[in-house]
Amino acid sequence: MKRFLIFYFIVTGILLLIDYYVFQGIKSATRDWSLNAKRNLSIIYWSVTVISLLAFLAVFFFPFEKWPRPLRSYLFSSIMLIYSTKLIMIPLLFADDVTRIARWVMSLFGEKNQEYGGFASISRSKFLSQAAMLMGGVPLALGIHGMLRNAYNYKIHRVKVTLPHLPDAFNGLKIVQISDIHSGSFAARSPVEKGIELINAENPDLVFFTGDIVNYHADEMLEFTDVFNKIQAKEGVYSVFGNHDYADYIRYSSKDEMDIGKLSNREKMINIHRNMGWNLLLNENKILSRGDSTLAIIGSENWSANFRFKTYGDLEKACNGCETADVKLLLSHDPTHWDAEVTQKFPQIDVTFSGHTHGAQLGVEIPGFLKWSPAQYLYKQWAGLYENVHQETGKNQFLYVNRGFGFIGF
Repeated sequence: MKRFLIFYFIVTGILLLIDYYVFQGIKSATRDWSLNAKRNLSIIYWSVTVISLLAFLAVFFFPFEKWPRPLRSYLFSSIMLIYSTKLIMIPLLFADDVTRIARWVMSLFGEKNQEYGGFASISRSKFLSQAAMLMGGVPLALGIHGMLRNAYNYKIHRVKVTLPHLPDAFNGLKIVQISDIHSGSFAARSPVEKGIELINAENPDLVFFTGDIVNYHADEMLEFTDVFNKIQAKEGVYSVFGNHDYADYIRYSSKDEMDIGKLSNREKMINIHRNMGWNLLLNENKILSRGDSTLAIIGSENWSANFRFKTYGDLEKACNGCETADVKLLLSHDPTHWDAEVTQKFPQIDVTFSGHTHGAQLGVEIPGFLKWSPAQYLYKQWAGLYENVHQETGKNQFLYVNRGFGFIGF
């Protein structure tokens, strides 16, 4: 508890400094407002700050995974958006202060002037303060729009993959991939149901789900099983676990509690997938046959090249028994698996399907012109189709990274 209080007061102190610094800029930008308007602005600003800091404190005393779903989604998102906005404003305000300091220093070596009697007498630039508010206001507005309108704005990305050795029997195979449902973040059912309708309207041969069905624990999915069990595919729905599906992000009081909790969660997760009619692949594969032609669907448990995420996958075990299949498709949640192991040791795998990155849930994408997201600074492959030519065999291998059906955090 002592360590927690020290950590809390340090973080709170940093946040209060940010709040105070930004507020000084807002005061400069609104110096011509009426006294009553400025007082109301101050009340609103500091009320939001107090609520944010109290919510931050509550997260430590009341495990976040136990909070009511809508409150968890919208409160945390709002706090995250507010402080992101303030951080965007700081560079312009800082540039203004650097200018003020320079003017004050120059005044020390120049003629005495009442205007430059001291640093405090040199007022902030109203223009730069207003520009900072504008810089913060634009992403704030876009963020609010994203929270309220774009969270369930499902979009279909159509991609054609050509495999020279694909048997005619599987030519034109249509696969719908979804990933990162994160059911613990959903605040409503009806928009999710519309997403399922989009999937079924594609009349797919196969549906692949590539992990992270929940945020913290299996129980989050219980009220949505009767939504996702409506997904239809001619030859079945196949799924794997992602890093959030192992109950690794729950606070446990002891190792025994953790071991029991994680084992119980795993059993619940397996039952949820199976009760929805999904074929959950736990380091195993399934062979589909069309005449004399065969296609292997390989499912790896979570495997990551990033030390922050635990690895449960065993690709060698998952591939066992599918050596003679004409085509091999891999479901593996984390795209770092592709570069680190798939392309290095398993050239026989034709296409890997991953998720995990969410495309950072933030970005700008204009087909053919621009594709940018903060995710690209963390992941080499973060959204869309990627191709690799194996050095020894000369064979093309593909990776498709799904942007995610759901959302987490923001």
